[in-house]
Amino acid sequence: MVWVRRDLKAHRVPTPLPWVNQGAQSPIQPGLEHLQGWGIHSFPGRPLPAPHQDTPSAGSGAPCSDYISRRARGRRRRRHLGLAGTAAPPAMSRLSGAWDGAGDQVQLLLDLQSANFIQQLPRCLRCLTKNLSRYAADMKSLPPNIKDKLIKLMSMQGQITDSNISEVLHPAVEFLDLRDCDISDKALLQLCNCKQLKKINLNSWKEKRLGITSEGVIALALSCPYLREASFKRCCGITDSGVLALALNCQFLQIVNLGSCSGIMDASLQALGENCKFLHSVDFSSTLVTDDGVVALVSGTCSKNLKEIHMECCVSLTDVAVEAVLTCCPKIHILLFHGCPLMTDRSRDALEQLVLSNKMKQVTWTVY
Repeated sequence: MVWVRRDLKAHRVPTPLPWVNQGAQSPIQPGLEHLQGWGIHSFPGRPLPAPHQDTPSAGSGAPCSDYISRRARGRRRRRHLGLAGTAAPPAMSRLSGAWDGAGDQVQLLLDLQSANFIQQLPRCLRCLTKNLSRYAADMKSLPPNIKDKLIKLMSMQGQITDSNISEVLHPAVEFLDLRDCDISDKALLQLCNCKQLKKINLNSWKEKRLGITSEGVIALALSCPYLREASFKRCCGITDSGVLALALNCQFLQIVNLGSCSGIMDASLQALGENCKFLHSVDFSSTLVTDDGVVALVSGTCSKNLKEIHMECCVSLTDVAVEAVLTCCPKIHILLFHGCPLMTDRSRDALEQLVLSNKMKQVTWTVY
């Protein structure tokens, strides 16, 4: 074996690849070809690949020119088929067992050191939500900031259930919007470690939610003492005992929505008025509360902070409730009491002064 230079006419060598031209520019010391980019040639003119070069496998015996022409034909064929620049399918994911495109995305999500992690994060999360049954065990190991994004995406798609909520929860979670999710008390019982939860939305805009009862609300109240907003619209299984637990254990409550909770009565409003001094918005529309409950609410510790009250469609309320609100709540600017058949012109007359002073932003009532 000898070293062949391009100026030796006795041994014609096919036109080399760019890396061959680069290597032919200067002499080389034997044994350093992998550092200097040189190729080694035998007497017949057939190149022997250096360790770093992507050429035919050793022992194939294919001339360099044949290899170059094959690569050129392959490139032309890929361009013709519109495949230029496409990569071969990635290796099988350790998670999926068979490559279908999703495994690599989820693997990238789990590999937080990946350089493409931030850019690929939304795509990875979408792949994960489409394959929840396959990757349920892997969700639990995700860091809190990624879980927050996953919770938001799954909530929007209604994918959080009693069976998988424990996989996405973490101790630092602060917000849960479960309006579109089919959950019950079982999900609320799993919030025992979510001490930092500040907002939970369990409203149901279409149908009554029967799976949420006072049992789940009591568990929520005991687990999340810093809760500031709790919405249970159309959760018909909630009664006064659940609201009492919220008022006693979550004294930072600011917004409470109990609309269309048919089991709510005066005791709930009294408990909120006595214990939740930061309360500024409350909805008890379409419930069985009476004037006594409203008076107890607006006479309590929250009277100076109440700004918004929804008490529409409460068939037992009279003008006394409206007058109590206007008398005890100086900051009130939204008051809805339409659909209350026992209201008379007294309520409308009491409102005139506030409406003329531009303190009220929204008022609704029904004239019978």
